[in-house]
Amino acid sequence: MISFSYLVHLANYSDGVLYILMLLFVVELAVIFDRGWYLRNAISKGKKILWGISARGKLRRPDLEDLVVLSKGLPEESLLGVALRHFNLIHHYGSARGEAFANRLDEAIFLTTPSLDKRLWILDTIVTLAPLLGLFGTILGMFHAFSILAAPGHNPASVTGGVADALIATASGLFIAMIGLLSFNAFNNAIEKTIFQLESLKVVLMNRLDGAPVVLEETAVNAPSSATASEMTA
Repeated sequence: MISFSYLVHLANYSDGVLYILMLLFVVELAVIFDRGWYLRNAISKGKKILWGISARGKLRRPDLEDLVVLSKGLPEESLLGVALRHFNLIHHYGSARGEAFANRLDEAIFLTTPSLDKRLWILDTIVTLAPLLGLFGTILGMFHAFSILAAPGHNPASVTGGVADALIATASGLFIAMIGLLSFNAFNNAIEKTIFQLESLKVVLMNRLDGAPVVLEETAVNAPSSATASEMTA
């Protein structure tokens, strides 16, 4: 079993490089948990919102308001917010026709996309930096190991043991880089799925607000029926 004192010995043998690698590992895990939790929710909850909207024939103002609340903190919130803000225009013309509405939705997607890969540059940096730091720590450890040869009456076992200790730094750097690389690729795949969901949501919103006329509850309640209106005229 590896003791704490042995770990301290390894860190000191690399002239503190292992301490830096441990710090990088902690930062890497923090980014992985943060982005993993966010993208997992973005995909799962975003899919529910997308399928929920696609199952409806048309959207009304209360529907959009409920969807904005439901998508709070998700990438879909920006697109649904655009649809809600443009509802007055939809209300006026009775439909959401027009290239301007589609352009607004595209703008919301463009503005949302950069936030999806937030802090992923840290993982990308650690993937490149960790093996280099590990190799640097091994080189420093080799200096300590071979310096024993200069001492009179040196023990050969001390040299081989020092080389083994020095290689721990390289192994640690490679391990950290592999974890970061796997996570980085998985997050990129999740981001592509999220962007595809946003593009799909744009099409669904256009179909529900453009292809299907909006039902204006206020007009239906306040406006008299045609029969009543003719009676009033008579």
